Amino acid sequence: MSDKASYWLDTADEDLITARALLSTGRLLHAGFFCHLIAEKALKAVIADRTNKIPPKIHALRRLAEEGMVLNELSDEQIKLLRVLTPLHINARYPEYKKTVKQKLSTKVCKQLLHETEEFLCWIKRQLGR
Repeated sequence: MSDKASYWLDTADEDLITARALLSTGRLLHAGFFCHLIAEKALKAVIADRTNKIPPKIHALRRLAEEGMVLNELSDEQIKLLRVLTPLHINARYPEYKKTVKQKLSTKVCKQLLHETEEFLCWIKRQLGR
């Protein structure tokens, strides 16, 4: 695995710790945002590893999966996770969407998202031999 890919996975691991801490303190919107970051960085690790290029500076998870040539390898559940996580990055930032996003994030929902995100990160690591 390249140093570039390792960088993305290491920062995803750090974000996982942060997401857990945010969830434990009830900061659900931020925990969801970090779940997005974890998935994004995992996919950027794939791109760095498989293409030997710097990943694009985008946040659309499905597009990152396409760029990393991993989209066809994802399960239906993983694709659904990427679809659920994507708005947590962009929409959670803007006041006109923030309230709506926040209303959808109960503690139970965030715990499940974090669990699925962690499983996704582990799956990516296995794909990269880590």
